[in-house]
Amino acid sequence: MTRVAGIDCGTNSIRLLVADVDPETGELTELDRRMTVVRLGQGVDRTGRLAPEALERTFAACRDYAAVIEELGARKIRFVATSASRDAENRDEFVRGVVDILGVEPEVITGAQEAEFSFTGATGELTGDDRRLVVDIGGGSTEFVVGNRHVEAARSVDIGCVRLTERHVQNDPPTADEVAAIRADVRAALDLAAETVPLTEADTLVGLAGSVTTVAGVVLGLPAYDSTRIHHARLSRAQVDAVVERLLGSTHDERAAIPVMHPGRVDVIIAGALILAEIMERSGAAEVVVSEHDILDGIALSVA
Repeated sequence: MTRVAGIDCGTNSIRLLVADVDPETGELTELDRRMTVVRLGQGVDRTGRLAPEALERTFAACRDYAAVIEELGARKIRFVATSASRDAENRDEFVRGVVDILGVEPEVITGAQEAEFSFTGATGELTGDDRRLVVDIGGGSTEFVVGNRHVEAARSVDIGCVRLTERHVQNDPPTADEVAAIRADVRAALDLAAETVPLTEADTLVGLAGSVTTVAGVVLGLPAYDSTRIHHARLSRAQVDAVVERLLGSTHDERAAIPVMHPGRVDVIIAGALILAEIMERSGAAEVVVSEHDILDGIALSVA
């Protein structure tokens, strides 16, 4: 077994997984998994740059993660950075800070690489020969991957819960025009994704990341976030649509009072839920299978 650490730094959150991985079988034993909302992508869609306060929040989380990695004795680390750092003019500043803290250089991966890691992490423990459409709804981008054991087609498009919230939402709750603008951006992005990925030809839709898992927690009526209940939960299209309608009519304080709602997701969950609902509509999927295993698991497996 090889003890590894995988770090996924996205637009909204930075996450750590420390695990023992068997390189022969691909079996992964989780030791520590945690997430911190740092909103690295704050303002990137508008300015093209990483904000100083966003960088400091991210570096503070990196320092916390460095302590965990040292305590657990992970010998190999892979740090993957996704949408926000791909888009930013000053990403070299981000890279230098991470190297100083963790001793490894963050890999600013392409959307295609992000899709590959997400697919590997999400489907590694699924059985059967069904063809899967895996969707990873992030803060700045969403990845679409179709395949079974291997990726057949993948595409990353620039829609995410943070990007679309910053672009379109000024009111709480959002106005009908703001919601329509979000939906229009999502539909345009789905048109782009469909040029590469057959969105309507999969047997199973698998949904990843915080927007999806939060919607699942709301559907299940959980008194607190419980990953064991959420992992592999099946949500019908009607259930997802009902959560969207609930969120659209709620204020910031009402959303914050939902027991499974992370404080860092309160202001962006509406856009995230709308993206999921539009994907289900376009793909024709009657339900979505929710996975707590995602790009982090794919990163950890790749290290070993």
